[in-house]
Amino acid sequence: MSLTLTAPNGAPSRIKAKRARRAGPPKGFVVTHAKGAKFDTGLRAYMAYRDLGIKQATDGRIVAHVIRAATPLHKSVPHYHVTEFQLVYVLKGWIEFDYEGVGKVRLVPGSCVHQPPGIRHAELGHSDDLELLEVVIPGEFETHECDSVERGVAMRPSRKAAAAKSRSANGPAKTRRG
Repeated sequence: MSLTLTAPNGAPSRIKAKRARRAGPPKGFVVTHAKGAKFDTGLRAYMAYRDLGIKQATDGRIVAHVIRAATPLHKSVPHYHVTEFQLVYVLKGWIEFDYEGVGKVRLVPGSCVHQPPGIRHAELGHSDDLELLEVVIPGEFETHECDSVERGVAMRPSRKAAAAKSRSANGPAKTRRG
């Protein structure tokens, strides 16, 4: 379909109509709202996770969730994640970490940290009202426990790795991530 208009100088101008957009949102479009949002258990039992739908929207390339405290003050086991990117942004409350090569860091509302791939860390504690945004690439990743946040200290196999090792006696183990 086309439309002919007349320019101020009297010259005709043809305009082709654009094709109608397809119905529905583009692939990967997602909107989530805080009101009525569901929080579930996740990687850390002492935290509750609200999935923001990013993992599904990006075909598993990226995961984003709001995390809030589910239990009072907690100290985690030193560990690291096999990631390409990890960002933590504090929305409410506070959380304190011990980072490899850095030491103790307290994050408060508005604080943002990029945790480089493989950095060893441990949570030292958090406020009861903690709420933070975490974005990780890839959407599923491995977590490995270690004896210390500092390098040179022996690695301890993760619970999943230990379970896989015990299953290996019965055939090849399948590795799960996340």
